[in-house]
Amino acid sequence: MQTLSQLRRRDASATRVLIIVCAGVVLASIDLFIVNVAMPSIARDLHQKDLSTLSWVLNAYAIVYASLLVILGRLSESRSRENGFLIGALLFTLASAACGAASSLGMLIAFRIVQAVGAALLTPTSLSLILATTAPEKRHSAVRAWTAVGGAAAALGPVVGGVLVALSWRWVFFVNVPIGLFAVAYGWRHLPDVPGHPVKRPDALGAGLITAGIALLSLALVQGNSWGWGSLRVIGALAVALLMLAAFIARMQTHHNPLIDPSLFKVRVFSGASVVAITFSTAFGAMLLSIVLWMQNVWGWSALHTGLAFAPGPLMVPLFGFLLTGKLIRRFGPGRVIGAGATIYAAGIAWWALRAGLNPNYLGQVLPGTLLTGIGVGLTLPTFMATGAASLPPQSFATGSAVVNMLRQVGLAIGVSVFVAVVGSPATPHASLVAFERGWTVIAVIGFSAAVVGMVALKRPRPETAGPRISAVPATVAD
Repeated sequence: MQTLSQLRRRDASATRVLIIVCAGVVLASIDLFIVNVAMPSIARDLHQKDLSTLSWVLNAYAIVYASLLVILGRLSESRSRENGFLIGALLFTLASAACGAASSLGMLIAFRIVQAVGAALLTPTSLSLILATTAPEKRHSAVRAWTAVGGAAAALGPVVGGVLVALSWRWVFFVNVPIGLFAVAYGWRHLPDVPGHPVKRPDALGAGLITAGIALLSLALVQGNSWGWGSLRVIGALAVALLMLAAFIARMQTHHNPLIDPSLFKVRVFSGASVVAITFSTAFGAMLLSIVLWMQNVWGWSALHTGLAFAPGPLMVPLFGFLLTGKLIRRFGPGRVIGAGATIYAAGIAWWALRAGLNPNYLGQVLPGTLLTGIGVGLTLPTFMATGAASLPPQSFATGSAVVNMLRQVGLAIGVSVFVAVVGSPATPHASLVAFERGWTVIAVIGFSAAVVGMVALKRPRPETAGPRISAVPATVAD
């Protein structure tokens, strides 16, 4: 009788790997935003009127996801990458089904935490699998594809959520189940064997410091408006978070086996891409929340109407990410592509600020800005992710990608918090108009700052970061 290992056929095709891991990353990316449009329905169905408590459906996922990315990415370096991905995808899928069946808010929040653990495991291992099974000269384009799919999935979250909420808020979670089952079943049959490296046990104290620091930082950011930015709880959480992160940085510099190798940040391309990641993600997270709130709360549109109206922008992400970005990087370098993409993105936000009006005007206000922001995301997001990932040595694929993704999640939390803080709680339609104009102006400035950072930090990239001239590091990480 055949054993399970004999029944499992391993196919090292880079194309198959890309398809499988993209299915997984869609789960983690889309769930960051798909739940937003379902919140009113969840509140009604679960009889929850306390918005502060209800917000933990979103906050619990964001905090756990961001805080666990690095430690799980580090642990996955020493273990089978394909098994780590499959376990993460299966855990996320089962938790999604449990979320859809939840009968109380407490159950829903608990299963959202389990979802986040699965997402934090599958995200770094998915990119590690791509980098390990793709020829060096093709890694840049493979990572761009991975990032474009993830970015499109995140941006399409409100669109898909609006359609599903028309059926039931539970379908916001149930929709993950068939995608997850496909990724697990197809991946179990076809993902290649990518063993881990024999590495020393990760620094437990360092892991605790960064996990607690990111968790407290995210907590303070997402709860700032509810608790009050000057409250003792917010100030205390921020202070302790900064102390823990400072202690982690100090320990990272002195420990014999640090959780994150500080030499990663000596790679100029990687450190530059990391700064762009947190800056642009701040503008990205604020944008997604702002347009949903504008169309639903100010214009009074339904979740379905809002989702469909927002759809053209996200469609630009894979279109530009797949078809144009690679050619532009090879010709102009990643710094200029990021500069152009983030500037176009900022122009889309500025359009909203300049053209905002209380009377619904989709063609004159929303659509042009949505298209510009979608083009900007399609040019910027795949570029800084691919540039940073391609600069990593093979033994740091999972950890390095986890660091960049962690910075992205922190940026998203900062962006949401900044926008909510700037807009506040306007009491009249005119006050809402003024508040959103101010909020969009701030987002545009942050987006343009990402363009400046990209141009400066990645001004003269090394040859290995510019498309097909990637350095000839081994195509596998088995040795």
